Amino acid sequence: MIIPEQLIANCRKMPEREAWLENLPAMLKELTDRWSLRIGPPFDHANVTCSWVATVVRDDGTPAVLKLGMPHMEGAHEIQGLRFWNGNPTVQLLEADDDLGAMLLERCQPGDMLRSEPELKQDVVIASLLKRLWRKPASPNDLRGFRHLSDMLESWRQETLTQAQHWPDAGLVEEGLRLLQALAKPSPTDILLATDLHAGNVLRSEREPWLAIDPKPFIGDAAFDLVQHLHVCEARLHADPMGMVQHLAELAEVDRERLQLWTFARAAADPRSEWSNLSWMGIARALAP
Repeated sequence: MIIPEQLIANCRKMPEREAWLENLPAMLKELTDRWSLRIGPPFDHANVTCSWVATVVRDDGTPAVLKLGMPHMEGAHEIQGLRFWNGNPTVQLLEADDDLGAMLLERCQPGDMLRSEPELKQDVVIASLLKRLWRKPASPNDLRGFRHLSDMLESWRQETLTQAQHWPDAGLVEEGLRLLQALAKPSPTDILLATDLHAGNVLRSEREPWLAIDPKPFIGDAAFDLVQHLHVCEARLHADPMGMVQHLAELAEVDRERLQLWTFARAAADPRSEWSNLSWMGIARALAP
C-alpha cells in the first residue's frame, strides 16, 4: 500500500493519528470489500496532506473516489457537510462510514483544478460557488451538530500564542488575535461555511462546470469564507490588499468592512510555521482598522 509522505509526516505529529495510520490498510481492505471497489493508486500531491485519497471503480463500472480522512479537528464534519449540501454545489457523497471518516465520492471528470484558470476567473467561480453554499437550512435542526467558527479560531489562537517568540510585530499579532475573537462571536445571521474553499479545492466536472471538494464546515460569518481564497492569491493580495478585498466583497455580495477585518486578522495572527514571511505583516498593516 502506497501512503503519501506528507500524510505520513502529519500523522506522526499526534498519537491518535499514528494509530489511524497503522490501521489504514485494514480500513481500506474493509471498505473495498464492503463497497465492492477496484482501487487505483492514491493521489500524491500537495493538496493531499490530511487524508488518503484514490480513484476507484464500483462494481457496476461507475468511477468514484475513495477518501479516508485522518483525525483532524478542522475536517471532522466533512461527511455531515456533504450530506447538507447534497451535491449543490459540492461533489456528491455516494457512501460514507462516519466512524471511520470514510467517504465514497462522485468523481469529477476531467477533474482539472480551478487553479489552472486565470486568477480573475477563479475569483468569479469562487464567489459564485460560495453564494450557493451559503443557503439557509430548511429547518434549524439541519445545522444541529455542526460546530461554530469560534471553536476553530480558538484552536488557531492557542497555536499562535505558542509561537509568540517568533512574532515579528507583537502589537499587530495581538490585535489580529483580538479581532479573530470579536468577529467570530455567534450572530443570528450566521450560516454554514465551507471555510477552506480555494482554487485547489474546486474541480472541473461534467455534471456542473465546477464543483467544490474538501469542505470543512463550521457555522459563522459568510465574509470569513472568502479569506482562504484571498490568502491563496497572495501575490495579488500583497500588491493591492484593499483593492482585492473590495473586488471579492462585491463579487460575493458581502460587507466589505467585515471582509477587510477578517483578512487583516488572518494576515496578522494566523498560526504559521514561517513567521519570517514578512509579506503577511505588510498585508496586515495595509488593512489594519
